[in-house]
Amino acid sequence: MTASVERYILGVDLGGTNIVVGAATADGSRRFAIHSEPTRSSEGADAVVARMARMIEAAIAQTMKETGCKRSAFAGVGIGAPGPLDRERGLVIVTPNLGWRDFPLRDRISNAVGLPATLDNDANCATVGEWWLGAAQGGNDVIGVTIGTGIGGGLILNGQLHHGASDVAGEIGHTTIDSTGRLCGCGNYGCLEAYASGPAIAQRARELLAGDEPSSLTAKVEGKLEHLTARIVYDAAKEGDFLARLVVRDTARFLGAGVANLLNIFNPDVVVLAGGVAMAGDTLFEPLRAEVRRRAFRPAVEACRIVPGTLGDSAGVLGAIATFKAQTPGFV
Repeated sequence: MTASVERYILGVDLGGTNIVVGAATADGSRRFAIHSEPTRSSEGADAVVARMARMIEAAIAQTMKETGCKRSAFAGVGIGAPGPLDRERGLVIVTPNLGWRDFPLRDRISNAVGLPATLDNDANCATVGEWWLGAAQGGNDVIGVTIGTGIGGGLILNGQLHHGASDVAGEIGHTTIDSTGRLCGCGNYGCLEAYASGPAIAQRARELLAGDEPSSLTAKVEGKLEHLTARIVYDAAKEGDFLARLVVRDTARFLGAGVANLLNIFNPDVVVLAGGVAMAGDTLFEPLRAEVRRRAFRPAVEACRIVPGTLGDSAGVLGAIATFKAQTPGFV
């Protein structure tokens, strides 16, 4: 009797700032070669695809070295990308943070590395990753909110990833929280993303610093405010910086309003916030939960855990692997 060959799947998480690539066994129990590089989308789509393909090949080579497996053991590549998407045709329809329109990402990657590929929304993938192996394990109705260069979302309803009628379900970052508010990269005004994404958090901090409020933030970036990031703001808030704490408090208020809307609409048992926001800790999560309690119906609040993601940069990669399995015959 011939022993079955262990299969490996590659995952790619394409973001506006970074690309993360890795490999795992089909059951997710062992993970290999998870590493990140800047996206550098300004170089154009062809350069980004070439970088992704090179990173995939490097992950294959490292996994082969560590496990002794052959290239034939790799079943394919799951790709998570910003949307909206057309999953059936493998297209990125539009993505404000990359500047792509109707781009055939799935087939470009598949052809470049000679493996089958699937495409799903990057926030869907991060949500599935946290549901499969992270903070949302055990949930039946799970809402994922990913906060990075933009804000994405994923919906797992009754134990199934929900894509909607045209693959656009879960665009939580583009729900409106102020109809006459800040201009968003999507062209709308007042989107949650325009207030609580990583770049938006940094921009709000820069605006407050322009008022000459004393803050350690200026020294942290040596006076170069263009280098300010959400993570630097979070770190300063943990250290007690008044201005940074003010920015984080307002971020919690914006996110709390968005999450409260989700609780009242979907009544989930878990809301998981993934991405850099998970590093903010109680400085963000305590006022965020308080805002949700203030805005959402009590039975919805009492039924729901609001938690930071635990998988870090691996969430999108592992979720992309899980979505490859879901979309590929032969995997359970």
